[in-house]
Amino acid sequence: METFEIKTTFLIVGGGIAGVSCAENVSFMCPGEKILLITESYLIKAVTNLRCLGKMVQSFEVEEKEVKDSKLNENVDVLEDSVIQVCSEEKMVLTKSGKKIFYSFLCLCTGAQPKLIQQGNPFIFGIRDTESVLDFQEKVKSSRRLVIVGNGGIASEIVYELGNIEVHWVVKDSFISSTFADPGAAEFFQKKLEESEKPGKPILKRMRYKGESMTSGSLKGAALGPDWHRKIDISGGKSKHSLEIHYKTEVSNIKSTENEEYPLEITLSNNKVIPCDFLVSATGVDPRISHIPTDVSFELGKDGGIKVNEMMESSVENIFAAGDVCCAGWDLAENWFQMRLWTQARQMGAMAGRSMAAKFKNEPIYQDFCFELFTHATHLFGYQVVLLGNFNGQGLGQDYEILLRYTPDLEYIKFVMKDGRLKGVILIGETGLEETCENLILNGLDLTPFGDDILNPDVDIEDFFD
Repeated sequence: METFEIKTTFLIVGGGIAGVSCAENVSFMCPGEKILLITESYLIKAVTNLRCLGKMVQSFEVEEKEVKDSKLNENVDVLEDSVIQVCSEEKMVLTKSGKKIFYSFLCLCTGAQPKLIQQGNPFIFGIRDTESVLDFQEKVKSSRRLVIVGNGGIASEIVYELGNIEVHWVVKDSFISSTFADPGAAEFFQKKLEESEKPGKPILKRMRYKGESMTSGSLKGAALGPDWHRKIDISGGKSKHSLEIHYKTEVSNIKSTENEEYPLEITLSNNKVIPCDFLVSATGVDPRISHIPTDVSFELGKDGGIKVNEMMESSVENIFAAGDVCCAGWDLAENWFQMRLWTQARQMGAMAGRSMAAKFKNEPIYQDFCFELFTHATHLFGYQVVLLGNFNGQGLGQDYEILLRYTPDLEYIKFVMKDGRLKGVILIGETGLEETCENLILNGLDLTPFGDDILNPDVDIEDFFD
């Protein structure tokens, strides 16, 4: 194997949203320095069509760029390769193709991998990156019945977008979309699932690339962006569509069947048996760090991610981490917590880029204000969904109250209040309240004088607080 050396000031590993955001910020702050981004796939993912819904809440789409013969920008070179060894004492990484890359600062943005219910089964799919979605799309076309396990964003998106197939959705909770919603919001979404027809979709041209088998649980491609499900057709081979939701249920057994009508037989904890063409495992992710050996072990967080401080620095000198691979190890702000979402991947990647540049220049830097308030904007079941602060009462114990405004088929607004102050918000639909709610949470204003009128539709709260 031919070996040759490369020297770079900044080395970023990972072509997902975190890695690309990191590279863009380093490039902006250090335009004269050499920056190298290593990605395992043929594609890198960049944020595009950024739209500010408030001062901190932002929605965006993800653009896929082909690596071959291209640069991220004038200052960033992109290398299609994979890291197989990190030698922190030498400030060097070894790649699969035999390259030795010497760096001054390294940032690991290797993301996460799906927690598959069963490894190595070709009829169990994990949805994580573009290739897995395209393979899933092809599989659905010839299928009549599938089982989806999980109750988060990806599971909800798949269930809503599927057509012409018999779907069995297995959720461990008593309501759907528990990662982002509460029982009231789940009921609001439920009517959308019952619609017989959905809006038409534009044709989406996506580049295809090769990666490791998705049945291995070690996907190489970057994570899906927030728009994937809105532009891709996933229709099955049946003429009619049906959905059955199995609440408070888990998978107790998976059996591969030969010479049967369906290749899989799924047994649920309620003893119901479901023969199916395949199963989609959407039960969360694990930080993806085990595939990169290091000479010095990283200090890990409680969730198994690389523990980082507020500057996104790991326990190993001059090595940073951002996105799904890391675990926030600093004293968190009252209204912020970590979730492995593309929104935070972008924020962490940008913070890591600025931190590396500041350390290189020996300049002081402070943590970005975005880490003062949890924010996330997405689309579920055809609605815009904005989450702010402790939107489901996270960390507030039992001592809080909820105010709701619910207009069927139009909007769902939930305020989480504690001691008269707004602590968290769920906004579903085009409410226009994003910036006002940001200000109310961050300012900690006492809203007791307004009582329940704070969500009275006849009271325009924007006029009071903007």
